[in-house]
Amino acid sequence: MQEINSEIHMLCQRYQALAISQDEQQLTIALQGEVPTSLLNALRFATGKNIVVQQWSQARLEQQLSRHSELRRNPEHTGGMPAAEPVISESYSDREASLNDQSDTPVVQFINQTLRSAIQRRASDVHFEPYPQTLRVRLRIDGVLQTISSPSLSLAAPITARLKIMAQLDIAERRLPQDGQLSVQLDNTHFSMRISTLPTLHGEKVVLRILQTSNQELPLEQLGMREAELACFTRILASPQGMILVTGPTGSGKTVTLYSGLRQLNNAQRNLCSVEDPIEIPVFGINQTQINSKTDLDFARVLRALLRQDPDVIMIGEIRDTETAEIAVKAAQTGHLVLSTLHTNSSCETLTRLTQMGIPGYQLAACLKLVIAQRLVRRLCPHCRRQHPQANHFPAAIWPTPLLAWQAVGCEQCFAGYYGRTGIYEFLTITPTVQTALIENATLLTLAEVAQQQGQVSLLQSGLALAAQGITSLEEVYRVVGSHAEAGLAT
Repeated sequence: MQEINSEIHMLCQRYQALAISQDEQQLTIALQGEVPTSLLNALRFATGKNIVVQQWSQARLEQQLSRHSELRRNPEHTGGMPAAEPVISESYSDREASLNDQSDTPVVQFINQTLRSAIQRRASDVHFEPYPQTLRVRLRIDGVLQTISSPSLSLAAPITARLKIMAQLDIAERRLPQDGQLSVQLDNTHFSMRISTLPTLHGEKVVLRILQTSNQELPLEQLGMREAELACFTRILASPQGMILVTGPTGSGKTVTLYSGLRQLNNAQRNLCSVEDPIEIPVFGINQTQINSKTDLDFARVLRALLRQDPDVIMIGEIRDTETAEIAVKAAQTGHLVLSTLHTNSSCETLTRLTQMGIPGYQLAACLKLVIAQRLVRRLCPHCRRQHPQANHFPAAIWPTPLLAWQAVGCEQCFAGYYGRTGIYEFLTITPTVQTALIENATLLTLAEVAQQQGQVSLLQSGLALAAQGITSLEEVYRVVGSHAEAGLAT
């Protein structure tokens, strides 16, 4: 077998492929899905050999691409495999500066390869955490943090400084938290990232959130909603005015749900506007405005301006304060469809949170159309999942029949038995009964009883339905829903 040079590896990685081996006559590569003709032509031209293609699962390909990137970063562990030229560049506001002029530095190489690995493995966040003996690096993949290899301890401070330079932060300020944004280019694709620094006991911790990925803007049909939920969401999206709220903790997929709704409404007959912090997915056809605290351009100020822009649909990234809530409610009452998010645990809690923010119940009853609480659960690998022989039992009100759940096992097709995520949802449609309860300033318990009486499917029940189908595991449902009291009812 012949050694494969770095140019061939880089050419393959541009197409999310992996060069496996070569001899005098042929080069063998692995990829997933359709084989790009341009890749085959380029490889034939570069090598003069026949190209043999192996079809791998996406999980196996991601694992091997990540491992290959790690080997290139640490050639002393590979018998001297050379490090390839990095192709990630950073963006400074109106200009882009290539990193190639510094590509021979270990710091730049480590950052480039870490970001490449994060994007290849579908990570949502990258954590750089300083400790006395190491800089721990972790990726959040499918909602769970996974540790990857650490750099030399001597590179910890330079890596932090370099990341701050890329985001145009103050590298001299180490005592206060800082936030910013940066953009990187990987194989002709741009990725936006949000950066946050925080002083800790042993130095500054840096977290990068990857904002723009290819799978964020999903059609409504791919969100994982049940047929009845999808029909309800689609019907209310067609309303000429009113408010739709999506609620859940950070990382629960709220933004993707909102963008999917906007995608459904995006046409030349509507004026769609958004105010966000930050703009996570640039979309043609939507007038997107990003708030800027340094210039006092906050949510309330942008919303007041948007109302003078003849909007049909307004998307508010998050309702954070009373002023924003009041403007959003008034906009929903005066002929606009408003979509926004809140950080609450359940759909009914959203109603009480808004009343606590000073919004009268009668105003909510007049404008609110739908509240969606949601979470994301990891999908079981269909290749290795195993059905548990013992059934789980729940109170009849939660799940009336014995539930045979499935377990995560783990194989080369997945990550510890899971691959990818899907949503679980709790819909609260604002019916006349709910409106009456809002006007009467009903308590959270009363609102929950009303929701149950009108057939609401709770987050736990939605998760149990997926567990019964083998889409996810009970352990994953309990981890994400976080309802230990209810989860403990299983026997």
